[in-house]
Amino acid sequence: MSRNERVVDVGGVALCLDVTGPPDAPVLLLAHGGACSLDAWPDALVERLAQERRVIRLDWRDTGRSATWPPGEPGYGLPDLADDLVGVLDVEGVPAAHLVGLSMGGAAAQLVTLDHPERVRTLTLVSATPGVPGREADDLPSFDPDLFASSPPEPDWSDGATVVAYLVEEERPFQRGGFDADVERAIAERTVARATDIRSRTNHGIMDGGPSWRDRLGEIRVPTLVVHGADDPMFPLPHGRSLADEIPGAELLVVSDAGHGVPPRRAWPTLVDRLLRHTAEPPERG
Repeated sequence: MSRNERVVDVGGVALCLDVTGPPDAPVLLLAHGGACSLDAWPDALVERLAQERRVIRLDWRDTGRSATWPPGEPGYGLPDLADDLVGVLDVEGVPAAHLVGLSMGGAAAQLVTLDHPERVRTLTLVSATPGVPGREADDLPSFDPDLFASSPPEPDWSDGATVVAYLVEEERPFQRGGFDADVERAIAERTVARATDIRSRTNHGIMDGGPSWRDRLGEIRVPTLVVHGADDPMFPLPHGRSLADEIPGAELLVVSDAGHGVPPRRAWPTLVDRLLRHTAEPPERG
């Protein structure tokens, strides 16, 4: 698919956006997980969504072509990333969008929905956990202890080919039965090719998560869809079930034989169908 990338100023921070799809269609704002640029949303999946929706995806701070901070020194926290999502809507002139957040992006999306409910038409949370990731889910199963033990060693960040191989293998233990080497290699190659400073992505793992908010999830009133892999090793399925229980009226879609991240390619028809139905808007009255 052809991309429409441009770097914009969002509250004094340079962020790279890709916007595609019919200009007058309902807007989907896609927010991916930690250390992930907009490339982590597979082009082929975005192309399907963009047939009927205006799709916006962004490079988070410290990823892709967006502003970077020195590795180990993030000058921002998770609440700032949530503010970036609102700022993107402002820049694009979008009063309210359908917000789709994955993992860390799901955390940021929860914050936007709580603090700026008028900017969110619907909420979709993929591979997410209630509240601040890693801090508010002591009552839920922890991550699989083998998850990080099986991760590859940190690469030579100056060697592009080595980094591509690292990014592919980094995803393998997270996605379990949903791992698709072809999809992940295409994502990794684009990620490395577009990165201003690929090592800065590691800042997401040490940034401040900000104030707790899990006890506020009952305030969410927008239609919410929770999508969760049945075999998620990072946030096991009870995390998704808790989100669906704690957000009033939320629906849960469990993806079989799938781990943490974008659902596998075989599940895209179901995912696209559910997202389009979830984000359908009534026609305007004349």
